[in-house]
Amino acid sequence: MFDSCYQQVRQILVDTRHRAARSVNAEMVRAYWLIGQVIANQEQQGQERAGHGERLIESLSQRLTEEFGRGFSKNNLWYMRQFHIDYSEKLHALRGELSWTHYCLLLKVDNLDARAFYEREASEQGWSTRTLERQITTLFYERLALSSGQKAMLEQARSGSERHSPQEIVKDPFILEFLGLRETPALTENQLESAILSYLQDLLKGVEGPQVVLTDR
Repeated sequence: MFDSCYQQVRQILVDTRHRAARSVNAEMVRAYWLIGQVIANQEQQGQERAGHGERLIESLSQRLTEEFGRGFSKNNLWYMRQFHIDYSEKLHALRGELSWTHYCLLLKVDNLDARAFYEREASEQGWSTRTLERQITTLFYERLALSSGQKAMLEQARSGSERHSPQEIVKDPFILEFLGLRETPALTENQLESAILSYLQDLLKGVEGPQVVLTDR
């Protein structure tokens, strides 16, 4: 009786963690797509001026970093711009299972067929960012295309893939920055979950997510 009760309660908590982590992921990826849209549109308005895009990115990076923290380096803003350009018609089709780090890795894949393959596999198989990066750098898509035993090769890769967990997602530096959390080794899962739930509650009310600074307990 007790074991059955415990397993039911445990499953509720596990499911809730998954949903909370995916919700924050989806909102962050959506926000970065929209930021990329603003940058691309502004760039087009000033396209006749040489270096306009670089100056825009540099100025935005400086101002946003001063107010919101480390998540707005020039390099990350360039990724947001490219993210919108490459996924300009796919805002509602973005995969909520994939983090911003997943998408940054996918943007490095020039072959669009290969990118679509990695995106689908990473989403459906729950690949961690480490697994996705390894498959890209070892040219798994190209090797698979040349293989005579594609099915077996794909099954082997799937069985040996590292899956991402809710804990991995919420401890991603990009997520911490997005939530306004200070990265600290003493940050507990309970603190992270509380911050995420507070963020989602405010989001549902239509207000900006909280800027939370946690202290060690």
